[in-house]
Amino acid sequence: MILSDKTTRRWNATPFVVRVSTDLLRPEPLRTSEALLVRSECRAYPPGFRAYFGTATASSELPHTVDTPVIPLPESLFYLGDGDIVVVRPTTGDLRVLYRRTARHNSFLLTQACNSFCLMCAQPPTKHAADDCADLVGEAIPLMDINTPEVTFTGGEPTLLGRKLVELIRRMKNFLPHTSLHILSNGRLIKFLTFAQDIAEICHPDLVLGIPLYSDVSHEHDFIVQANGAFDEAVKGILNLARCGLRVEIRLVITRLNYKSLQRFARFVARNLPFSCNVVFMGLEPVGFAKSNLATLWIDPADYGEYLAAAVWILESHRIPVSIYNHQLCTIRPELWRFARQSISDWKNIFIGACEGCAARHQCCGFFASSVDTHSRAIKSVAQPCS
Repeated sequence: MILSDKTTRRWNATPFVVRVSTDLLRPEPLRTSEALLVRSECRAYPPGFRAYFGTATASSELPHTVDTPVIPLPESLFYLGDGDIVVVRPTTGDLRVLYRRTARHNSFLLTQACNSFCLMCAQPPTKHAADDCADLVGEAIPLMDINTPEVTFTGGEPTLLGRKLVELIRRMKNFLPHTSLHILSNGRLIKFLTFAQDIAEICHPDLVLGIPLYSDVSHEHDFIVQANGAFDEAVKGILNLARCGLRVEIRLVITRLNYKSLQRFARFVARNLPFSCNVVFMGLEPVGFAKSNLATLWIDPADYGEYLAAAVWILESHRIPVSIYNHQLCTIRPELWRFARQSISDWKNIFIGACEGCAARHQCCGFFASSVDTHSRAIKSVAQPCS
């Protein structure tokens, strides 16, 4: 599924956010923040909408203006429906689907800046790109369906936003009080206790901060994230979050650089971070920096099965919740299947030919679309699902 494309229309205006509607009789007070989606010929659009999306060439009595733009949708975005949210950048014609009302996963990129340079980063930092992402997300939050189950804030590094991140968390609580909020951060700036206190004071009812530790040894972690002192800062950030009563999830991407130390890492977490609400062992997504460093990072899951299993059993014996992300079920031991999650976002989730007829496909996470050429030799169709 394509989340961004370009329209043929260009005009001079600032970027804006709109919620999609197909209702010609939409109440007028709601129209000012919405774009009417017209799928067939229309001689005249009902007035008052912020913008108009057309999936066909329509003869309209309403001319295109800066205040009421008529925007031809590229075919790749014809799937848009009621409640979806789109960012429009008029000067470049860029359209990006920020939120899909029916999606299981909605992740918001808050910034493209980062204070680490991880070897396997799937979203490499960009110095010169427009960084108005957080402001646009702030505009989108009130437009989201109040029944949205979960939202993820990611980056770059969200904590670089400082107070702006705190206000976005507050905005989520105010507009979407029943929506779980997951923030992915390297935790380094949360070494300042006041940052953790500011987040805790919001009292968000369902907030988890996911922070990566790639080793229990500082120099190993620092090498992977390419930042001296990052391990000490991240651990201090984790402890500050726990001190303030916030839930912390520990994340580790398994690579050739750290797979042999998984058991040792599990013991470190069990002894030093036993309050963790979840520990996630993640498979490598071969995009961004990971693709460039694939020879250094890639290790077949079939080759680290015993290490992963040992780490999981240590954490479970200490009653620390464990999850396995981005691993096809046939690549891990059947006794670990209960820890595996369907973790890959649906818009970049695929299955390959070897998965045809697999009895476990309905509970498997499948593949990243980017990993078609990089996958385990253990991939096979399973005859019987694991009980």
